[in-house]
Amino acid sequence: MTSKILCPTDGSDHGTVGVILAAEVSKATGGHLTICAVNIAHGGVRGPTISHWQPDQVQKLLADAEALARKEGAADVGTIEVVAREAAPAIIAYAEQNGYTHIVMGTGDKRGLQRLVLGSVASEVATRAHCTVTIAR
Repeated sequence: MTSKILCPTDGSDHGTVGVILAAEVSKATGGHLTICAVNIAHGGVRGPTISHWQPDQVQKLLADAEALARKEGAADVGTIEVVAREAAPAIIAYAEQNGYTHIVMGTGDKRGLQRLVLGSVASEVATRAHCTVTIAR
């Protein structure tokens, strides 16, 4: 049963596709939708930790995604910023620690060597998450 839906997004086109599908799932099931921005932390070993996005960028990304989800019919929508060194483990851990029953996310169009070298956050989430994962294209 889908009662809590987590939708990680980075504000990209493929992230937007994930938000739209997550909103549709939320609308169909009546489940709570949380839109999540994973703000990647860089550095910190011998210098300061620097987040990928500044606070105002995260707020805009989350506000835009929330507005889109509501426009698509999701009624119960929240947002969260998670700061972590890697996106996939952060998404998986947040979902498990907070009792999410479904993760909905978009994926880029990586093929061949690019996918092998860069990896895929969606692929890692799908193979390691404790709950149902839907990947939107």
